[in-house]
Amino acid sequence: MQDLDKTRIDKWLWAVRIFKTRSIASEACKKGHVLIDGIAVKSSRLIKIDEIVNVKFNPIVKTYKVKQLLSKRLSAKLVVDYVEDVTPEAEINKLKIMSYSSLGNRDKGLGRPTKKDRRTIEKYRKI
Repeated sequence: MQDLDKTRIDKWLWAVRIFKTRSIASEACKKGHVLIDGIAVKSSRLIKIDEIVNVKFNPIVKTYKVKQLLSKRLSAKLVVDYVEDVTPEAEINKLKIMSYSSLGNRDKGLGRPTKKDRRTIEKYRKI
């Protein structure tokens, strides 16, 4: 497709469909949710091939490896040539545990959680 040697991180995150819009990708960078080598990066940071990008999605941190650079958005089927999801199995299990747990979701009309309920919810969210 395109032979690039440099691409902005926000543009790449949007192009490989990690974020729905480029402005959301930029906002995630501003908030410190995008890390490269353990350091929060600005949206203007240029990325290189074979870099590892960590993106914080509550409650997990997904890890991606840059296979190729891309500046224009492609169909989801073609994205696999540009990014590799190397998220550890432990992080994926956290997400599964949270989805099975009913503690995070309260039925409507139950009111605010008590102090004990809140502590129990926070305890399970840290797992």
